[in-house]
Amino acid sequence: MRKLGLVAVLVLPLLMCGAVHAQEFDAAFGLGTLTAPSASSASGDHSPVSATGGAYPAFSADLLLKRRFGVSGELAWRASQNLYAGFQPYRPLFYDFNGIYAPRLGKHAVAEVMGGIGWESLRFYQGTLNCGVTGCTDFVSSNHFMGHVGGGLRYYFYGHFFVRPEAHLYVIHNNVEFSSPHATRFGVSLGYTFAPGF
Repeated sequence: MRKLGLVAVLVLPLLMCGAVHAQEFDAAFGLGTLTAPSASSASGDHSPVSATGGAYPAFSADLLLKRRFGVSGELAWRASQNLYAGFQPYRPLFYDFNGIYAPRLGKHAVAEVMGGIGWESLRFYQGTLNCGVTGCTDFVSSNHFMGHVGGGLRYYFYGHFFVRPEAHLYVIHNNVEFSSPHATRFGVSLGYTFAPGF
């Protein structure tokens, strides 16, 4: 979580400065779940463990710069630890940074289509502290580069507040810990749009 805090401290001021000159800045918090191929469908180069299940809270933000195009980022993580192969506690986190297109579909609706890159961080909890230069943790991480495509539909139900059903596909490089390099997250987010003259 220290990395997340450092990223937030470095990126948030840039986003806020850009938001002053942008058409729109949106922030949202949501909840969803993850689906992935079953453990029985694992090929020879993947472990027979499925990533399916669990509740996934998510934070997201986007900055629309011109003609409804912009940049976005999000973080989703499994709310509770799961057992890997029935014995090892673990938790996956998904970080991604995207280009986004968000056309208006009338007075109360906006579509979102995004694509980009990111990484999956699998945290395997050891039950003991591991200390290094930056501090101590009780987990060991396995990180994987990934591609991301996603979309959603914002519905503005009250002023600048919106609800957004959404879906995200992760294509994870070298994801040998699970039955497949693919995972899909479905969820719903509640958000707010910061925009002058909205």
